[in-house]
Amino acid sequence: MCCWCSCLECIHNIPPLNLLFLHFSDPAALPAGEGASGPVSMASISVPNPVPPPTEDAENIRKAVQGWGTDEKALIEILGHRTAAQRAEIAVAYEGLYNETLLDRLHSELSGDLRSAMMLWTMDPAARDAKLAHKALKKKGDRHVSVLIEVACASSPDHLVAVRKAYRAAYSASLEEDVAACPLYSDPLRHFLVRLVTSYRYSGELVDGELATAEAAELHGAVVEGNQPLYGGDVMRILGSRSKPQLRATFERFRQEHGMAFDDVLEERRSDQLAAMLKTAVWCLVSPEKHFAEVIRSSIVGLGTDEESLTRAIVSRAEIDMEKVKEEYKVMYRKTVTSDVNGDTSGYYNGILLTLVGPE
Repeated sequence: MCCWCSCLECIHNIPPLNLLFLHFSDPAALPAGEGASGPVSMASISVPNPVPPPTEDAENIRKAVQGWGTDEKALIEILGHRTAAQRAEIAVAYEGLYNETLLDRLHSELSGDLRSAMMLWTMDPAARDAKLAHKALKKKGDRHVSVLIEVACASSPDHLVAVRKAYRAAYSASLEEDVAACPLYSDPLRHFLVRLVTSYRYSGELVDGELATAEAAELHGAVVEGNQPLYGGDVMRILGSRSKPQLRATFERFRQEHGMAFDDVLEERRSDQLAAMLKTAVWCLVSPEKHFAEVIRSSIVGLGTDEESLTRAIVSRAEIDMEKVKEEYKVMYRKTVTSDVNGDTSGYYNGILLTLVGPE
């Protein structure tokens, strides 16, 4: 099962790959630990030094797809070891040299889960998240709601802006409008999702201690004391607007004052869909490594493998915080991502996933 619609009509709706990569190319615009390079990077991909020129990579990709058969290993070796900005340059060079898009060629040469993973990886990250959100809006179920929450909460404020722009370019509609009009959701969940996808949070590190104390009390009143609905005004306002450092301070104050973590309180009410989605938002906002470790594990355990979720989690975090995801995975499950991926996948699909996960 492909993890996204890879028909040619959908491919041609994707904005060009040479979009500005706000999420990856400007470390100053990112929270600590979310850059793809530099001393605070928690990215897991490795890039050769020196990096070959984009035209050389494009020519080698052409060699890998010409003639009888496809050299999947060569494609993984090139694209799996390049950053988003470098992949964009390769795509521009490839189209200039061969008068076809790189995504078109990958679509025609690959198949199955490998094709899904390679195409998601090769896309511009903002266009990728726009595509994932658009697909999630067409399917019913908590795991698809979680995709929207990931897109809204698990990355930088500038990245969410880029996703909304990419969504508008690809689908001639706004992400906010499509979430608000989605017939699969009803209030208060729909109202909460709209609040999340329209947010633009302060990206600095300043924290107001008095505000953290006050809002911790407001969350306790709403979630524990029940003096307002779970998705009432205070909860939506706090989670939908506060910066990630401010939320961390609020949740820490909640733990200090009440002896229990806010997400643990929500876990006790996990049978309630609203509480479960609220917990997903909390994790994506302040500890996304926990959320994506859980996504990877859930995609592997049980009968069969949820390749769609497994691919999404690994592809979307490889340039952000996969090293933290791997560390959290060991703490939560006493196993490694590598061992579980090896146990449930094979072939070249296994190869691209492990390339992006990196060594453990």
